[in-house]
Amino acid sequence: MKSEEELLKAIGDRLKEVRVQKGYTSYEDFALEHGLGRMQYWRMEKGVNLTMKSLIRVLTIHEMSLQEFFSKGF
Repeated sequence: MKSEEELLKAIGDRLKEVRVQKGYTSYEDFALEHGLGRMQYWRMEKGVNLTMKSLIRVLTIHEMSLQEFFSKGF
């Protein structure tokens, strides 16, 4: 079983993967375009500042369900 820290890092890595797949090479451009704080979003991708509310907000921007996001397994 993964630790909490490992799970948060995996979620952050998955957020980055989805962002890049959607054509955003820069986390800053993505954050600014969608009204997210740059540092807040950067921390999310690092698995540091991650709440369910913020995760759901980003997934809504990507038009992605929680099921789709977590389908890769953790």
